[in-house]
Amino acid sequence: MSIRDFHLRTALCLGAALTIAAVTGGATAAPAPATPPSSTTTTPFSTPNTDGCPQKIRPPAPIDESEVPSPGEPTPSALPVPSPPLGGARMGECGVVIPKGAPPVPQDISATAWLVSDLDTGEVLAAKDPHGRYRPASTIKVLLATVALRKLDLNKVVTGTQEDANVDGTKVGIGPGGRYTNRQLMQALIMASGNDAAHAIAAQLGGDAGAVAQMNELAKSLHALDTRTASPSGLDGPGMSTSAYDLTVLFREAMSIPLFAELVHTEEVDFPGYPKSPENPDDKDHPGFPIGNDNHLLYEYEGAIGGKTGFTDDARQTFVAAAERDGRRLAVTLLKADVKPLRPFLQAARLLDYGFALPKGADVGQLPDSSTKPSKTGAVLASPPPKDTDQEVQASAEDNDRSGTRTLLVVGGIVLVLALLLGARRRNKSRY
Repeated sequence: MSIRDFHLRTALCLGAALTIAAVTGGATAAPAPATPPSSTTTTPFSTPNTDGCPQKIRPPAPIDESEVPSPGEPTPSALPVPSPPLGGARMGECGVVIPKGAPPVPQDISATAWLVSDLDTGEVLAAKDPHGRYRPASTIKVLLATVALRKLDLNKVVTGTQEDANVDGTKVGIGPGGRYTNRQLMQALIMASGNDAAHAIAAQLGGDAGAVAQMNELAKSLHALDTRTASPSGLDGPGMSTSAYDLTVLFREAMSIPLFAELVHTEEVDFPGYPKSPENPDDKDHPGFPIGNDNHLLYEYEGAIGGKTGFTDDARQTFVAAAERDGRRLAVTLLKADVKPLRPFLQAARLLDYGFALPKGADVGQLPDSSTKPSKTGAVLASPPPKDTDQEVQASAEDNDRSGTRTLLVVGGIVLVLALLLGARRRNKSRY
């Protein structure tokens, strides 16, 4: 074999190897580097351990200044810890709590605390750190919705304000001068988690402070004693707290209101726009637009009834939802979860599957008695949503980056092979 042929064959092998490595996801072994790289060992995922009751008294320390009291305001003291624990003796445990003889719980759960219950009987089927205290994020809108649905005239028309539009966090798109019924504000609050909708609703309940006071009063009346609301929307604030047990209680109470049960199961509705600003001559009218439900379990889990999502930097991912199978309706709550190893709605699906597989009568605790029973929606499975939420886009972007890298390697390998073949052909022509 000539040297020219040897180099050509070597180059062809290199190009093919690049292509194969890209197609197989890099499974082809690579030559060992001359200098060992620095350590990049990744710690395997493990479910957070709560056996030592780290959150028995208060939520984890905040990572930002969102819970610093305003000047002149005192720092809220920790809520008292009820003794004996509400819901039964086993609800006082801090690790995983399952019925005797039950199989192990799913492993790919990043939620620090969670609870699975029967929505109708109130039986707690399984839990992890059920009374541990965490932040609720936007799942606390379940409590605001319960207060508002029982006190506000849903046909009343409210005019949007600049203060509504200026709120922090997730917004549905309320604009100054827009005209919205309270029913539409409730749709924006429950389906799209609009903090601007929460502000417009709270304004009718005595402002943020008045709404928060009524939310805390209702939580206390429901024996949700790990719960203290600091904002109507779920934005973190001084003293904010809930537990997996409490959030399940609050969701169960909300589901006793037929309109709430309807709204959490609604896929999409049209939301009003708002007029152009008279102070800005370049502004134009803002037309209405559709809003979709941000709960992906509703679209991707058979029998899903509905639920509520939440996220802040301190609370991390929070989630509460319910599903029905063979006439049995279960609820699931997640607190302080992450988007890995599974997105929160998929973790919820795993836990719901676990709960449905348990025999009836297998329980570890009991939610407080309710004078009303949740109303069945009778709705059919919805179609997939049009787009992902911000957090899920962030998670899926990593998958897209890996896919794009493979594509570039495939193309690069093919181009290298073709270029080398063309170069070899030209050299052959020049020699002869």
